[in-house]
Amino acid sequence: MIVWISFFVMIFCFLALDLGIFNKTPHIISTKEASKWTAIWVTLSFLFSGVVFWLYQHQYIENPSNLSATNATIKYITGYLIELSLSIDNIFVIAIIFSAFRIPQKYQHRILFWGIIGAIVFRGLMIFFGVLLINKFNWTTYLFGAFLVFTAFKMLFKKDEDEFNPKESLVYKILGKIIPITSHTDKAHFFILKDSRTHATPLFVALIVIEVMDVLFAVDSVPAILAITSDPFIVFSSNIFAILGLRSMYFFLANMLEKFSHLEYSLIAILSFVGLKMLFHDFVEVPEWASLGFIAVSLLVGILVSLGSYSKNEA
Repeated sequence: MIVWISFFVMIFCFLALDLGIFNKTPHIISTKEASKWTAIWVTLSFLFSGVVFWLYQHQYIENPSNLSATNATIKYITGYLIELSLSIDNIFVIAIIFSAFRIPQKYQHRILFWGIIGAIVFRGLMIFFGVLLINKFNWTTYLFGAFLVFTAFKMLFKKDEDEFNPKESLVYKILGKIIPITSHTDKAHFFILKDSRTHATPLFVALIVIEVMDVLFAVDSVPAILAITSDPFIVFSSNIFAILGLRSMYFFLANMLEKFSHLEYSLIAILSFVGLKMLFHDFVEVPEWASLGFIAVSLLVGILVSLGSYSKNEA
């Protein structure tokens, strides 16, 4: 319990420093600033693997799976890479949402900050119930595995015309029935008074749509990491560090998304791999280093092929 409380306090401190000091004044985040923060978050995430090793080595945390310190560390890194890679799809959708609602660049960080607060809560709930289901009903492992393989095939055969339009989404329509929506923005405010009535600004609408989309993405990502381990602390901590780095990664990649057009195939490969691993876990045991290696190589190949293809098209 002390470890969990300490972890939440650490995350709270990170977020408080982020919004209260480093980003107190809304501003346009440059690619240079975003790249710096992306490097910081990735470094912190990998350094935390040392904390994981220490916790499991000295048995300072409940270890239902009887993991060794080395195995726990590898599972954490593997889970983090899975969550980080699957969050790339999130970045594409966030860019579409901000564009659709014409959110000024200097207010985008505020929306993502509060979006991450919600994501921590909702993902925490999904992880809790996911771990509970897998530990209580072994057959849910096959269900999650089949779902991940299905998702991979769906992504592979997705048509280009199936573009996501936030203003035509069910979330937008339902929100419009609950509270009046205005196209007018007033600095970084989520709500404004108009004609003596409270109206939701595009910032609030974008926040809600992003929140709902994150929950939908978590339906893929949470089962994916459960294919690696059902240890609650490893699943939750790797998820949270991936989410914390999502904002800076968005600003780092937002202006060059077209350079990574082939990364989707890496995600398809990763989802297929972890799905098949869950389906055949009773027959084939995949070593931890092999899972980590496959995911890392898939990401690297996707990045290199994307950059190579982009450079060729530019030439």
